[in-house]
Amino acid sequence: MVTINDCAGYWDRYAAGVTTQDPEEALKYAFGWTQYEGHGPGDELLGDPATALELGSGRGNAVAALATKGVDATGIDISSIQREQAERRWGHLPDAHYTHGDVVDYLTGTDRRWDAIYSIWGAVWFTDPERLFPLIRDRLTPRGRFVFSHAPAVPGSYGVQGIYAAGFTGRQVWAYRWAYEPGGWAEILRRHGFGGVRAWVEPAPDPDHVGTLIVEAEPS
Repeated sequence: MVTINDCAGYWDRYAAGVTTQDPEEALKYAFGWTQYEGHGPGDELLGDPATALELGSGRGNAVAALATKGVDATGIDISSIQREQAERRWGHLPDAHYTHGDVVDYLTGTDRRWDAIYSIWGAVWFTDPERLFPLIRDRLTPRGRFVFSHAPAVPGSYGVQGIYAAGFTGRQVWAYRWAYEPGGWAEILRRHGFGGVRAWVEPAPDPDHVGTLIVEAEPS
């Protein structure tokens, strides 16, 4: 049996199916940390950064939104198609920058520091925090801020979670996601040199629906 682990290819295929948004709407809702448009906190969670890095920048809307406010913002994505789409759409903004690559490789290979590093349902969800968090800690400025969001853990199911990215009837392409309760994320962050940790599940507009895990921390 041939096994395939092609996360970049999966996200390339995902990008090909994404519907293009109206630019005004895209910027208006760029900082939806939650999966519900117009619901939840916004970019105020980043503080007042002069520089920012998004891990898993996708369509590039959040990077563009920061750039329109004068923030020197960079987005990295494992999908070359997503990077190209973001560059095509927002590359005219002088403070919006997009690059293609794996976030661990990128953070390992750079000496640059940012005032804010964040991930909106992005690469933080799909990367081993034991590898990623020390790199983020080293790449933040002393008063920098790390913020991320994704789906909350299914109760009783924690740690690494495997998914078949192409579905149960598709090719054998799998991905891994990491899931913990807010307290679990806080413990991991503190172990890797973060303080001021705040982790919570933002309720959905409908209390019966799935909420959103949001975590923010600073270098200690």
